[in-house]
Amino acid sequence: MVKPTLVTNSIRQLRFEHGEMTQADLAKRIGVTRQTIIAIEQGKYSPSLEMAFQIAHVFGVPLDDVFQYPTS
Repeated sequence: MVKPTLVTNSIRQLRFEHGEMTQADLAKRIGVTRQTIIAIEQGKYSPSLEMAFQIAHVFGVPLDDVFQYPTS
């Protein structure tokens, strides 16, 4: 069983704020599968640092606007 990540994200919200971008559109823009985007959005998979930066770049926002990690 895969342990869910503690990293949370705002990808779903950002996709809808950017013209209701689909998971497939985002996946294509960063060179991964739609299933990868689904897993990241659901917190079942943490992206590599490079992929995280690519996602933030697509939305034109800082990395910490996309991904959050609990501090306590």
